[in-house]
Amino acid sequence: MLASHKQRILTALVILPFLALVLWQKGIFISLSILLVSFLALNEFYSFFWPGKKNFSLRITGNILGAALILTPLSVLGNNFALLTLLCFWLLALIFLFDFGFKESLQFQDIALVFLSLIYIPLALKLFENFSRTEILLVLFSAFASDTGAYYAGLLWGKKKIWPKVSPKKTWIGSMGGLISCILVNLSFGLFLEKQNLPFYLALGIALNLAAQLGDFFESALKRKLNIKDSGTLLPGHGGILDRIDSLLFILPLYYLFKYLKPFLG
Repeated sequence: MLASHKQRILTALVILPFLALVLWQKGIFISLSILLVSFLALNEFYSFFWPGKKNFSLRITGNILGAALILTPLSVLGNNFALLTLLCFWLLALIFLFDFGFKESLQFQDIALVFLSLIYIPLALKLFENFSRTEILLVLFSAFASDTGAYYAGLLWGKKKIWPKVSPKKTWIGSMGGLISCILVNLSFGLFLEKQNLPFYLALGIALNLAAQLGDFFESALKRKLNIKDSGTLLPGHGGILDRIDSLLFILPLYYLFKYLKPFLG
């Protein structure tokens, strides 16, 4: 059996050409790729709470709503984000209402879980459509650098655990390795894009790495709480899709916030 790091490298070699094609084509390819990743990640997320075929109808509902949000054009979603989010909640509330009134097979927590999953996964991934090719690369490389830098620094030199209750394998050295890697990626983009604004890219690198680590810790805490090792087995050396994008799901909204605030930050 290949060592974990070799599996990670081979997986990356398979994914990167596909990613390059998507970035080059952009448009509908971005939407369809987001749709595929969202579908896989949502089902892994639901499996945390509903093993087997439990709550199959709610899984389908969550995937349909997630797909609807992803496929809604930005021109519509941008101006009606709050309304569309409320419509999703109202639909889920009606499902709970009629279920309770007739057969009482669902728990309200299950309804709330579907609503949370829409915000956590498809709406976060939808933010990709607001970014240019360069920004998409910056976000992806920041996530990959944070994960890879932390993994190898921790593997080679890590000893003291950073938060063993949440993530038993993560170390302070690994955390610093991810931080330094992410900063270097952002400074490299800054040198390429606008040399006079490197302090912004330094701050961005620090912020995106902190978001990446929080996203990683969040999923780790969730898996520990539910006694789950990996979200899946789809990606050799990584686990499931959700294991691969947990940091990205926290990076995306923070980068979007920095993008919005950048004109005000000078």
